Amino acid sequence: MDLSREIEKVLIVSIIPYFLERENFWFEKNLKKILDARKTQIFWQENTLFLEKNLKISLYFLLRKLDEMGYEKVWQVSQIGEFSQRGGIVDIFPINLNFAVRIEFLGNKIENIFRLPIEIEDEKKEKEILKKRLKSQKIFSDLKGLKPGDYIVHLDHGIGIYNGQETINKEQYYVLEYAQGDKLYVPFGLERKLSRYIGFSEPKISRLGTLTWIKTKKKVKEGAEKFARELLKIYAKREIVKRPPYLKSEMVKYLKETFPFGETPDQEKAIQDIEKDLEKERPMDRLICGDVGFGKTEVALRAMVRVVESGYQAAMLCPTTILANQHYQNFKKRLKNLPIEFGILTRIQTKKEQKEIIEKLKEGKIDILVGTHRILSKDVEFKRLGLLVIDDEHKFGVRQKEKLKKLRAQLDVLSLSATPIPRTLYLSLSGLREISLIQTPPPGRLPIKTFIFPFSEKIVKEAIEKEMKRGGQVYYLHNRIENINSVKNFLEGLLPNVKFGIAHGRLNEKELVKVMENFQNKKIDVLIATTIIEAGLDLPNVNTLIVADSTKLGLSQAYQIRGRIGRSNVRAFAYFLYPQRLTPLAKERLKALKEAEELGSGYKIALKDLELRGAGNILGKEQSGNINKVGLNLYCQMLAEAIEKLKTK
Repeated sequence: MDLSREIEKVLIVSIIPYFLERENFWFEKNLKKILDARKTQIFWQENTLFLEKNLKISLYFLLRKLDEMGYEKVWQVSQIGEFSQRGGIVDIFPINLNFAVRIEFLGNKIENIFRLPIEIEDEKKEKEILKKRLKSQKIFSDLKGLKPGDYIVHLDHGIGIYNGQETINKEQYYVLEYAQGDKLYVPFGLERKLSRYIGFSEPKISRLGTLTWIKTKKKVKEGAEKFARELLKIYAKREIVKRPPYLKSEMVKYLKETFPFGETPDQEKAIQDIEKDLEKERPMDRLICGDVGFGKTEVALRAMVRVVESGYQAAMLCPTTILANQHYQNFKKRLKNLPIEFGILTRIQTKKEQKEIIEKLKEGKIDILVGTHRILSKDVEFKRLGLLVIDDEHKFGVRQKEKLKKLRAQLDVLSLSATPIPRTLYLSLSGLREISLIQTPPPGRLPIKTFIFPFSEKIVKEAIEKEMKRGGQVYYLHNRIENINSVKNFLEGLLPNVKFGIAHGRLNEKELVKVMENFQNKKIDVLIATTIIEAGLDLPNVNTLIVADSTKLGLSQAYQIRGRIGRSNVRAFAYFLYPQRLTPLAKERLKALKEAEELGSGYKIALKDLELRGAGNILGKEQSGNINKVGLNLYCQMLAEAIEKLKTK
């Protein structure tokens, strides 16, 4: 590296919006004013560093100051906002210069300052990326509810354990504990350097002052950049596809007027987001994320109707026949006075019925089709499909997801999810997909009262009798098909006057739909079922849930199943029962479920589940390994930045 270009002095400024708004020549032009302001004004003292040859300053002070000014410590400096250190040599790329500098120390004195041959091509673009990083760091550095003992990631020093807060000389600090008793004090105001550790396994605690973390971060960054390139290939195809904007819809106005409830503020916002998407020329790819029963389907229905009124067809893809059947029945009721033709396509229909539906689709005689993955079969052709709504995308298999990936390039896509899988969630945060959150419960909705007890016949009997007395119905969750009939016999012996039914995935689909219809029509009081009930069933009369062995459920699954009750303004009760002995992991899951009793916690639960489940193929095996090394939040921040850089190239 050519170090012949020696310089006498250098100004370094903090990475804050005020300075990012200014072009580099502004700092040169105003250097004298800045140096004068540094003498008396705290803002300039805290946010600028003026270094010159022979200045007495400790290396430790400089490193700490760069940290406080928002510079990121890296293995090797390559872009603005970074610094690196090897022994008494510090390389810095100030945001107010077009080139990087090297500071060489001799003891506690600056011996030399050199201009490095590392320059930026486009100052404006680099600063835009930094501005976006500052905004995204707020999202990824959410420290609300942080408790001592939680794992936390410092951008420059790695994974440590949060040890509470301390006040030193009237300054407040976060205290982080690292390997071999090392401690780090992070001043309040530097939260952007911190993020919670969320991963699939216990993390490796870093040691302070070693290069291991910097090397790890470099490797993970490279993995994130490679993954970003793959993602952008898929989404770039969508960027070049154009379609005419959809027309304003009179039918949607009618739907708004006939909606039997008031829209929640979040629902209204989601509807507006979709309206804006449909007015653009680029196909929509939006995720609607909201708790079960918070009105995602109504939002999707209005989008489908608008598309139909513009002369296109819309399809809704559901993970199960039961759910497809329920949506179909609900849509028919909601749209009975509108000139819209419906169809349903699942394997439950006869070959003749399926053939008729497929013919009508080809001819454009069906406007809205609801169905299972049968919709994705080769023989199914639409005359003019505009919008595809996907309910619970993560329930579909790899083959179906590949087909959906191809469809995404040319269609408007709206995905609905109650517990978003982190891939979808973080792609949304990374600027490739849009996300709308529906977190406000409908008016009159009450939180579900949750009980966690060891299994006992007395509790089961009392819970069912209590619900029968008020004319309601019960879900009894038993997740083993092998002995589900003996559970029915046991419950019939316990409560001889109660009508029981059974639902599980090995029943043929016609039988299953029949059982669900009987339950819906109150011919069954208690439905003994496997986790098949998880998929979006909306039965307002079912307000007690009993889970026979809650330790067998993942956290987000337990949360999703609990959301099957409490769909009206009647108080609902959930009993999560467990065997006498609990593993620490199961204990932690049940505790988290109890803590998330308030409505609208599904979004947080999805993240918490990542911490606890310790498994999953979120971003592919390779990326899962990377996530474990730095934590999901920092990984996603890296991914967001990699995507931003590639998009601006």
